[in-house]
Amino acid sequence: MGEHNEDQDDVVEPARPLLTTAQAREVTAGLREAMDDVRRSVAVLAARVLDAHAARVWTPLGYSSWESYCDAEFGISRAQANRLLDVARSLAAIHGAVAAGPELSRTRDTDPGAAAALDYGLSQRALIAVSGRTDAVAEIIITRRLAALAHSGLQALDEAAVRAVVRQAVRDVRTAPPPAPADPPADPTVTALRAVVDDLAVSSHAIGELMLEVAPAYLSDTEAADVLALLCEQIGEPLDHGLAARRYALTGDRRALAGTVL
Repeated sequence: MGEHNEDQDDVVEPARPLLTTAQAREVTAGLREAMDDVRRSVAVLAARVLDAHAARVWTPLGYSSWESYCDAEFGISRAQANRLLDVARSLAAIHGAVAAGPELSRTRDTDPGAAAALDYGLSQRALIAVSGRTDAVAEIIITRRLAALAHSGLQALDEAAVRAVVRQAVRDVRTAPPPAPADPPADPTVTALRAVVDDLAVSSHAIGELMLEVAPAYLSDTEAADVLALLCEQIGEPLDHGLAARRYALTGDRRALAGTVL
């Protein structure tokens, strides 16, 4: 990763006159606008994916499933097709929580039909990571935090405030340790063993995040294995453990670690 970035920095671009501060600010503003456009495009894509899946568009076109439809029509794998759904459902759940909040300026004038077409500045990786825990993000954290802000005297939360609450909620859920069991075992040995398992899960999530930096979420397991083989060898991690940790970082589901790390 570092070598790649250094190589990019060393690329010699065609010579151009040095910009003034004002011109550099203008270029930066244009770049920021382009990045925002990309994020909005992802959000719009997610909303349309959700609509298409709900309408079962593959049936009238003669496909047997959503996955086969995506493969034939768009050339994307089964895993990519399902990740599109994960992103769409996460965005829809988050927007639902925000829209249900107390008179939020962010959503007051928004078409309710465009459930996922709002930009919260969330990456696809973050949305995939919380796709199995949208109840925790939406119903508990976002709703409670927005309500607390509204009750603190703010008549209408502006876009920046809502965006910050949503992003922090997603970050908290991604990094939160698993909830403690409702009835902790009386046996101290079992309690200690659970603590060891929890520690392994936390470290595996951190390794998975590293794996995702090198092999992004859009790569299949097979494609990721080719990319990660050298990295795993260098850090002394079996490849199957690295792939399992990557899946865990993507899904937050400990079952991804079964048979490898746990």
